[in-house]
Amino acid sequence: MSGRPPYQTIVSKRQSDFRNQLQSSIPSLKIEEEKSLNSLPPVDLLLPDHNMVIEVQGPSHYMGGDFNARNGSTLLKIALLQKAGFEVIEIPTNQLLNNDLMKPYIDQIKTRIGIPPQGHGSVPLKRRRAGAAYVTGEEHLEEQSNLAKRKKTSNQ
Repeated sequence: MSGRPPYQTIVSKRQSDFRNQLQSSIPSLKIEEEKSLNSLPPVDLLLPDHNMVIEVQGPSHYMGGDFNARNGSTLLKIALLQKAGFEVIEIPTNQLLNNDLMKPYIDQIKTRIGIPPQGHGSVPLKRRRAGAAYVTGEEHLEEQSNLAKRKKTSNQ
C-alpha cells in the first residue's frame, strides 16, 4: 500500500439507477464508476471525456441528513475536485427516486456536454455551428467538448 487512506466505495442502488438512465440517454457517453483520481477520494461517476464528475449525495453527505446543508468533508471533496479542474454536478439521492426526478439532471448533463436535451443523440440541422461538422458517437462528443473548450477560452 502506498500510504493512501483506504476509501470505502459503495455503489448505491440510486447511483446505479442514475448511471443506467444516463447511459441509455447518451449511449456513446463514457462513464466510469467509483473512479479514484490521484489522491482524491473516489468519485461516484466520472465522465472522463468531459472532465465532469457526478456525485450522488446520500443523507450522510449532509448535516442532520436533511439534504439542506452539506457537511465539511463533502464540501472539501467538491472544492478539491473543482480545484483539480473538474466540473462537479451533485445530485441528492432524494432527487433520484424516479425517472421524472432524474430527467432534469440528465438534461443538465446533456447541456453541459453539448447535446441538445430533446435530441436523443441526434443533432437537428438548425443547431449547426459554423465550421463544425457534426458526426456520430465518440467523434461527435469529442467535437462537442472541443467546441465547449474553445467557447470557454474565446468567450465569444
